[in-house]
Amino acid sequence: MDIKGLDYNTQREKLVMPEYGREVQSMVDYCVKLADKAERQACAETIITIMERMFPQGRESTNYRQKLWDQLAIMSNFKLDIDWPYDISEANKMVSRPQPMAYPMQRIAVRHYGHIIFELFEKLKAMEPGPERDALVRLTANQMKVDLMAWSHGSNDNEKVAADLARYTDGKIQLDLDSFVFNKIVERPVANTVNKRKKR
Repeated sequence: MDIKGLDYNTQREKLVMPEYGREVQSMVDYCVKLADKAERQACAETIITIMERMFPQGRESTNYRQKLWDQLAIMSNFKLDIDWPYDISEANKMVSRPQPMAYPMQRIAVRHYGHIIFELFEKLKAMEPGPERDALVRLTANQMKVDLMAWSHGSNDNEKVAADLARYTDGKIQLDLDSFVFNKIVERPVANTVNKRKKR
């Protein structure tokens, strides 16, 4: 919708550094267009002073003044012809985005146990019998039970934990349910999210 006399931010050019607002960006654009270099220099220093006043808490950070001049260079698209008090050649690194991290796409047999539990299965398969393996079996089995409860709406069958543990460790781990004691799981009541009207 185009209404005469109304100027929306969505219709304007996107700000390079939104934290400083459109007024500072307008000052920078004006500074770039000044014909006299001495005037541009004075204008740039005034803009730096304004930027510093907008975020005084940043003075405690290292290379604070360098960062301000770098930001000014970025907002001017490196077109501001002045005597820069700092080297601004590395300024672009401030706005460069990091490369996206690769998302693990490996498939697992059942989602409710997750990747970490399956890593524990692999570790258990390689371990020799002993106290260390027993401790890891206890940790793994109890976490499996918690996961089953979280995903199965309260179902945490001990026999299923034992069967899955034996299955995914290729039979290396056999849980003796007659002697193995699971940690007690306290079921939290589901919060009632329905808004009740107050009685008048």
